[in-house]
Amino acid sequence: MEQTIQVEQAIENIQRLVENIEKVIRGKRNQIQFILTALLAKGHILMEDNPGTGKTVMAKTLAQSIAGRTHDGGVNFKRIQFTPDLLPMDLIGSHIFDDVQKEFIFKRGPLFCNVLLADEINRASPKVQSALLECMAEHQITIGETTYPLEKMFFTIATQNPVEMEGTYPLPAAQLDRFFIKIVFGYVDEETELDIYNNYLGIANNLEHIEQVLSMEEILFLQEEAEKVHVHEEIVKAVRNIVWDTRRHNDILLGASTRSGITFLKCLKAFALVNGRTFVTEDDLQIITPPVLDHRLIYRNRDAKQKALASILDKEMSRLGKLRLDK
Repeated sequence: MEQTIQVEQAIENIQRLVENIEKVIRGKRNQIQFILTALLAKGHILMEDNPGTGKTVMAKTLAQSIAGRTHDGGVNFKRIQFTPDLLPMDLIGSHIFDDVQKEFIFKRGPLFCNVLLADEINRASPKVQSALLECMAEHQITIGETTYPLEKMFFTIATQNPVEMEGTYPLPAAQLDRFFIKIVFGYVDEETELDIYNNYLGIANNLEHIEQVLSMEEILFLQEEAEKVHVHEEIVKAVRNIVWDTRRHNDILLGASTRSGITFLKCLKAFALVNGRTFVTEDDLQIITPPVLDHRLIYRNRDAKQKALASILDKEMSRLGKLRLDK
């Protein structure tokens, strides 16, 4: 009985958070669900798109919707604009000399926060990009012989420009693998865009006075509840089959790793909870596969990128469909 109440509370809290974000972010329900899926799966999300589509506002709205320890202005939110001249110490922090204590002390950088917006991440050099690796993977920062733990709730929303744009560096495969989900944020439809134009002052006011609907502790609780979501054995097999098929497909040069499969399962569970369920469905598998796996794979060519993963997924969905028919 108590567990049922906890699940109902978790689903209600997620709905409150979604509705609160939608006071500012219009026409982006699917994208909001993917972002919350990455958050509840204890991962990070990469959004690729052109400037001006609302990615920065989305990150700010999420951070301001969650009450911090002081309950004043939301959780600790930091935005880093990645540029070619950025240095690792600009993210991590550095040692400075304290005239009072007469010794060097560590001044923490912007990575010590709850919600990090890494804006245009692929404009910085690979050395700077790799500075994020340990933080994203292990929730800690090591400087010399000292290791500093990050906050329990540490969530990175990274944005990148399309790789065809000038002045961009491709993200290394090891870093791409740390992003649980990659999505294209995209433009809104025509009707929603007209509504935004007519109400942009009200939307800006909503952002300025956004309500803090959940606490940080409630977010951590939602992460725990996501881990309890039931995954049927056949769907676990489907994950295994899809991961293995990416390694055997002729048009895929680098397939998904075992870590990718674990991330896949975590995202399936979180996505189900975001959608108000305590169990994973076949539809979840179909929806979540491309944003979880596509950016981890290296394809033979552009044509293969559009078809290879889709063919693997279709094959597995067909297998699951036959199992259901046989029953």
